[in-house]
Parts: sequence; C-alpha cells; structure tokens
Amino acid sequence: MRLPVRIALLLILFFCADLCFSYVQKELRPQTALQERDIPNALHPLVKQNAELLQTAALKKGITVVITEGFRSIEEQNELYRQGRSKKGNIVTYAKGGESYHNYGLAIDFALQKKDGSLIWDMTYDGNQNGRPDWLEVVSIAKTLGFDWGGDWRNFKDYPHLQMIPG
Repeated sequence: MRLPVRIALLLILFFCADLCFSYVQKELRPQTALQERDIPNALHPLVKQNAELLQTAALKKGITVVITEGFRSIEEQNELYRQGRSKKGNIVTYAKGGESYHNYGLAIDFALQKKDGSLIWDMTYDGNQNGRPDWLEVVSIAKTLGFDWGGDWRNFKDYPHLQMIPG
C-alpha cells in the first residue's frame, strides 16, 4: 500500500474513533452531570421559574398546564421504581433512586386540565381548537425554555416528563 493511502486510512480511522468517543460522551453526560450534583430537597429555582413560565405561556394559548410532579426524594423514587416489579401496578420508571432528574430538582411532569377541571394525558386533545394538539404545543414551549422532553427519548418514552440541567 502506498504511503498516502495509509495516511488517508489512518485519518479516516482517527476521525471515526473521534466520532464514537464524542457520541459516548454525549450519551453519558446526563448521568455524570447528575452524579456530580448535591441532593436537594426542592425544585431547582430555574426549573421552578421555567415551569411557571411554561404554564403562563400555555395559558395565553388557551391551554391549562398542571405540574403533577416536581422534586422527588430518593426514597419516593425507589418506591416508584418498585411499581410493576415487587409492587402491583405498571412499570412507570426505569430510574432507581439517584438516577432520576426528579431527585435533583431538575425535572417536572405535567398534565393538561380540561375546562371541567379534569386532568388528561391525551397527546391528541385540541382543547383550544387551533388544529394542533395542545400537548405538542406545550412541549414546543417547554423546549424554547430549555427543557428536554421525555417523548424524544429513544428507549423509554416518558411523554409527561420535562427536564433540564441549568448552566
């Protein structure tokens, strides 16, 4: 093999290795970021503020958003993790205590409130009748506020879940 071909192959190999390393770093960053944080006892102030901004912005579009869950202790997370495993019910989480953004005050769960006061988790509901599902309108607002949506996850879809790591 000629020298330029070998150099080209080495460069391609290094490029591919760098891409793989970058991908692994990106995938592992959230868990590493959580492990480096102290365990709080409430929502992070920025998460709380952005949750309120989300509710206000949605209300301007005729959508009432109810935050159904925020900070969750490690004990509460472990109890939730047991559901569908050692406890009756459906599996609702794959995160044990200390593995959920809720345990660090960095996540909220939400529902929509209909005019009759009932809460729904219907992703097709169009209560403001503008031709777009209210759920996806809320998600769109949340993303502009810096939240990541659990509905974008590849493996376990958690549609009511929003999370962020404040800078």
